Amino acid sequence: MGTNWETADVLKTPMEICWQFDYEIGIDKLRNLYSKSKRAQWDAEQDLDWSIPIDPSRPLIEEDRFGLERLPYFQKLSQTKREAFRAHMTAYQLSQFLHGEQGALMTAAALTHAVPDYEGKLYAATQTMDEARHVEVYERYVRKLAIVYPMGVWLKQLIDDTLTSDHWVKIAIGMNMVVEGLALASFHNMRRATTCDLLRALTDLVLRDESRHVAFGNVYVGDAISQMNEDEREDIAQFAFECVKMMVSANRSGRGAVGADPGFLKVLENADIEAGELFLAIKEAREQGHRVEPPSDSVHAFKDLMMPALVRVGAVTDRTRALYLEEKIPIFEDSTLLESLEDSDTGIIDLH
Repeated sequence: MGTNWETADVLKTPMEICWQFDYEIGIDKLRNLYSKSKRAQWDAEQDLDWSIPIDPSRPLIEEDRFGLERLPYFQKLSQTKREAFRAHMTAYQLSQFLHGEQGALMTAAALTHAVPDYEGKLYAATQTMDEARHVEVYERYVRKLAIVYPMGVWLKQLIDDTLTSDHWVKIAIGMNMVVEGLALASFHNMRRATTCDLLRALTDLVLRDESRHVAFGNVYVGDAISQMNEDEREDIAQFAFECVKMMVSANRSGRGAVGADPGFLKVLENADIEAGELFLAIKEAREQGHRVEPPSDSVHAFKDLMMPALVRVGAVTDRTRALYLEEKIPIFEDSTLLESLEDSDTGIIDLH
């Protein structure tokens, strides 16, 4: 079957391709990471029980896990509407996992040909295989739900900006730290929240891979940034700031960085919830100081993973600290959870 160009989105990138004829591996941690990657490969067809039935009409996520449902507006909705919202929101979130993993597949492939070191190419090749597997398993699972929602507008913009950046370190930061930080937290939280044995088993395997991906960012990107001159470091730090600002802006607006997200609007339509009423209710709740706190066992993408990773590798400079302050974006530096993830063979973070 030929390519369906109606659903394709083609980008032109300025990324250079780098041959490397020095085959020595100079970073022991990266050598160990590559060896671990080879040993930890798994087969989605053989290692998951796809015969486990999934009933899309029954909740796949515990009902107290969706923050919006704890708003006063949702408490007034009928049980039928709340259940429909929960089902479609789950499908929407899993669709974002699927699309995000395709983005990770493309960025890992780009790193393979762009990184300047032999050991980096070897590792990026294993991550490319990991991401291909993740696309496979999420596509197969989401198809069981009978609906694939479109990719979120701001998520696609973030990954497009990463893919079309002009330096491999920017790709690694945009994907391995910002997007993967968001994904890692979402995977952990989904694992704790799901009532589906297949989804939990699938997520366990994905998390095992992801722990290596964030470790690569620390080992390899940190070393590269430390060898850059000041202008190069500032260019990288500016790119990191713009990525974070885009994500934070989307979160603060509650409606996506460039307006209401079409996929989320479709969720509301399918759940028979009027979008204007919901957004007004969110605005009023915020004005009244109503805050929906995540469950105590949740991983916070921005606080626990993303910002500590950027600080640790040197992607936050004195100059960009001032920009974060100006945008009222806090800089979290405690990498305890991040390091426990990297040290884990399972990729599962223990918050207790």
